[in-house]
Amino acid sequence: MHTLLITGPGGAGRTTVAAATALAAARRGRRVLVLSGDPGDPLGTLLGPALGEAAEVAPGLTAVPVAADGLWAARIDSADEFRAELVTLQERGSTVLGMLGARPLGAEELTELPGAEQFALLRALRRAAGAARAGAFDLVVVDMPPVHQAIATLALPAQLRRYLARLLPAQRQAARALRPVLAQLAGVPMPAQWLYEAAARWDEELAGVQAVVEADTTSVRMVAEPGPGADGVLRLGMLGLALHELPVGSVVANRLVPRDAADPWLAGLAAQQDKYVTTWAGAHPDVARPGLDHLGADPRGPRDLAALDAQGELADVPSGPRRAWAIEDRLAEDGVLVWAVPLPGATKGDLDLVRRGDELLLTAGPFRRIVSLPSALRRCTVSGAGLHEGTLRIRFTPDPGQWPLTP
Repeated sequence: MHTLLITGPGGAGRTTVAAATALAAARRGRRVLVLSGDPGDPLGTLLGPALGEAAEVAPGLTAVPVAADGLWAARIDSADEFRAELVTLQERGSTVLGMLGARPLGAEELTELPGAEQFALLRALRRAAGAARAGAFDLVVVDMPPVHQAIATLALPAQLRRYLARLLPAQRQAARALRPVLAQLAGVPMPAQWLYEAAARWDEELAGVQAVVEADTTSVRMVAEPGPGADGVLRLGMLGLALHELPVGSVVANRLVPRDAADPWLAGLAAQQDKYVTTWAGAHPDVARPGLDHLGADPRGPRDLAALDAQGELADVPSGPRRAWAIEDRLAEDGVLVWAVPLPGATKGDLDLVRRGDELLLTAGPFRRIVSLPSALRRCTVSGAGLHEGTLRIRFTPDPGQWPLTP
């Protein structure tokens, strides 16, 4: 099984490429589920009417068969998801809420809050991946938001788990052994117990989503229309994905105009597109680069999607294990360990790093990530860093007080 996350600059045609990718893979005999959270059901417009009844393909996830044998489409309704989750949370905490004199809210009173769509998308991703692991699908294609928002969404599970571990550490639960006794005496669950139980449930769900995002079977497909507007967004997007160790398997150059166009304006546009495609190829030589022709109008229906992928490149989903941040042992030569962090396309002005305890705060452009140091590096001090050919090399000098003495 494989999970393919499709994103790119806003307006680049992400949903169209997601639908075309899913259709191409299904026509090659794969069982495919395509997910989208965009309002207005753009997948329905692209893939056509349902070929059968809706069915639950995973617990809590409903999809319909569309366009080709083995292809199912699911639309994520974040508003319904938000209402259901909040009602469930109220029910679980009803005793504590009653102690506080709170009046529960009915489902019909609840309106979706900002950020709810991110959590709904992540839950749907976890459920879809579970269905794929169970053998229901070979490929899950996810129509993600624009790249900056997509990166923030995919980084959310790890970030929230870190917050929970810091704010509600399991090893510091007050009066852990006494809470059941106190609860029996009071006749109600103690608030601290309820809070920690809720945190444990959240952490378990977030861990499931994080496992999907970080799996070797998950990769990203970027979609961009070659030109000056997309160039900067693509560079920073690729940088943010690299910072979070999210592998990009392909960059789709969308809406390419014919190179042999008779119209001078179109010929000039084609030359400009070629220039940016060449630039992207030089910056990311190991990434596949399918090209999709401009159809002259927005694609509508499976026939247009098939014409869009005339070369049949979209069904190929490059995958492979993500590159680990390697530790280079230079103790014998230079007395340091070097942590190599691949950040293709980065410039010195994009980068910043701060050591804080056993963690490193890394900033790359508008993105930030907090990572735990490997055990060997925790016993060292940061002694410098340098960027060379798209790799940030951070030098660590062993702390004599913590490093074992060599004979």
